[in-house]
Amino acid sequence: PRNEKVVNCLYPNPNAIFRLICFPWAGSGSTYFAKWGQKIHGSLEVHSIRLAGRENRSDEQVPSDMYQVADEIACALLPVLQDKPFAFFGHSLGSYIAFMTALRLKENHKLEPVHFFVSSTSAPHSKFRPRIPEGKEMTEEEICNLLVSAGFTTKNFVDEELFQLHVPILLADLYMANAYFFDTPSEAVLSCDLSCFIGSEDQAVKDLEAWKDVTSGSFYMHKLPGGHFYVMEPTNETFIMNYITKCLELSTLS
Repeated sequence: PRNEKVVNCLYPNPNAIFRLICFPWAGSGSTYFAKWGQKIHGSLEVHSIRLAGRENRSDEQVPSDMYQVADEIACALLPVLQDKPFAFFGHSLGSYIAFMTALRLKENHKLEPVHFFVSSTSAPHSKFRPRIPEGKEMTEEEICNLLVSAGFTTKNFVDEELFQLHVPILLADLYMANAYFFDTPSEAVLSCDLSCFIGSEDQAVKDLEAWKDVTSGSFYMHKLPGGHFYVMEPTNETFIMNYITKCLELSTLS
């Protein structure tokens, strides 16, 4: 079925009270966050989003339009979100895709996450968002240097053969993010609580506070040790999973 192509649930949990939908970073597949399903509290079932061009969708064209991506994901998620409260977690580019998907679901289906978690991303309307220089086709080396300097990848990853496979997907994702604009909202477009996470050494991401403009719910911010991929440190990962669980459990009380 279409939705299983887009939504990866490695560890189904029919007794879960909540569903957590995770949106991965640029160039990435669904597996990293799908594995959270094995480690997270038993009250949650984890689903991870898989974009075209990767994993079992490698024969499909890598997407270039954030709005089309959000439409596709919203449609695929509909059967998953009807019967239980849900939350979104997005890391880096995934935060924008999660945000656009949340807007689509709210506008078209009156569905909204109980909590929205964003990680390592400037607000979508922030003037501090890192941009690829206009009208410039960059060489692979320039791209690698840009990614390393912005903290989006590590030097040793750039040197691996693996990187050669990932370059086209990573590039397409970065150009998709680059082409995505969101105007400063005159009023909140969401009403759920929103939590931001950032690595203490992350130089690329500024202006996280501006995320509070997009929702009328409460706003929380957490700085954890590490760089852009602080989320991959096991202690940080555990902190985030526990924090998400606690937020969702508290949401049932309010």
